[in-house]
Amino acid sequence: MSAAPSGGLLVLVGTPIGNLSDLSGRAREALATAALIACEDTRRTGRLLSLLGLDKRPLLRLDDHTELSNGAVVLERLARGETVAVVSDAGLPGISDPGERLVAAAGAAGHRVEVGPGPSAVLTALVGSGLATARFCFEGFLPRRQAARLAQLAELRDERRTMVFYESPHRLAPALTDLAAAFGPERRVVVARELTKLHEQWWRGTLAGAAAWAATESPKGEFVVVVAGAEPPPAPSDDELEREVAAGLATGASVKDVAAEIAARRDVPRRTVYDVALRLKRG
Repeated sequence: MSAAPSGGLLVLVGTPIGNLSDLSGRAREALATAALIACEDTRRTGRLLSLLGLDKRPLLRLDDHTELSNGAVVLERLARGETVAVVSDAGLPGISDPGERLVAAAGAAGHRVEVGPGPSAVLTALVGSGLATARFCFEGFLPRRQAARLAQLAELRDERRTMVFYESPHRLAPALTDLAAAFGPERRVVVARELTKLHEQWWRGTLAGAAAWAATESPKGEFVVVVAGAEPPPAPSDDELEREVAAGLATGASVKDVAAEIAARRDVPRRTVYDVALRLKRG
């Protein structure tokens, strides 16, 4: 059972990813009234507050290097019953940005946590990509080293959900090249650049084409890469299914277990496999 809520309130505030007009009224109010604003970069957040006419608001640096130490400061302020707002440089804090550990600590201490929904590069790129949105996964930044990057992509080769990645300009071309090698050159991809900003750009095509474009153009800016999920494997023929079922039964596994394993692996209705296994078992 969690502790009873205290008077403290931690508010995660979504800030613009490029266009200042995307800041909500609720976000502005949270920034104007919080006793403290924990931010990834005090200079960048200071400029945002200045543009909003909210100069001289109390700021506390909260980045990857200070989230633990300054997170303790935030928890102390919350324990006093104060409201603390949390922002990242852009978008929703906690998404490939600091905030995740602070939210967990605040919740464990019994403080209230609220989120002021706002701009998100992940969702903006996803819904604008034209790729499937019903099921998707966010993978953040790929590893810097190629060996580690290829290892992670190998794990995602058969992922059927749409995948969303962040990438920096100097690693975009090699990342797209490795994506093409891991997923196949014809896999569909959309590369979104500088979302909501003046030079916003969308590139749509195949991974091979995207890798060639990035290598030739050397595009600058911040990137979100949206990759189509893997196509389901072709359904096995009746003979293939019978052979796999027979092999499974030969191991001594039950009809139920064989049906469940093959149905999941081959994307075949479990009832279909069960009927084949039952027939072979009886015959």
